[in-house]
Amino acid sequence: MKIAIVGATGFVGARLVQEALGRGHDVTAITRSPAKLPKESRLRAVSADVNDVPALTEAFKGQDAVIHAYAPPRSDSIDARIEQQTKATKSIIAALKAARVKRLLAVGGAGTSEIAPGVALMDSYLFPKAYEGGARSTAVIKALLKAESDLDWTYLCPPHFLEPGERTGRYRLGQDNLIIELETGRSHLSTADYAVAMIDELETPKHTRQRFTVGT
Repeated sequence: MKIAIVGATGFVGARLVQEALGRGHDVTAITRSPAKLPKESRLRAVSADVNDVPALTEAFKGQDAVIHAYAPPRSDSIDARIEQQTKATKSIIAALKAARVKRLLAVGGAGTSEIAPGVALMDSYLFPKAYEGGARSTAVIKALLKAESDLDWTYLCPPHFLEPGERTGRYRLGQDNLIIELETGRSHLSTADYAVAMIDELETPKHTRQRFTVGT
């Protein structure tokens, strides 16, 4: 497949690029830091700002799907991160429509996953305040996609702790619930295995126009 990945050198985006290339896909990697990308024959680097709709449109043309892995800087305030993510996601959606690409897969956050029916993790006493900026800003993506009727979107929520680690190729899925490891009570996954789950969904769609969750 031909895949464009926005935020291709980020914490999750870099692993998505690696996983997609490893499976033989052609990747257009969109980033403001193209020097960080590996040198691969099936990788095309595009230096573009996420808010530049014409540049994104050109990068998206001819793609089978786009993966939205953009995240605002963690050092910014909660309000700034929400504002930036709102603007960036609207820009990505506009560029998809202009490029006539219907399929969008988005990297979500654990904050909107439910720890009980109707109770989001980010609204519970269990959720650390330090993570609120990431949770509230990624929740924006989910809200904007749910309002879209013209795109075949998917929103994949990671577990509470998404960490660097080895690729095992093993994971469990849920619909709205936070995935918790039964033996330890932890909610975690490596970024490598998150990328496996995302590219599996890309290749074999099972959650079109849905949110789903992943964990060990």
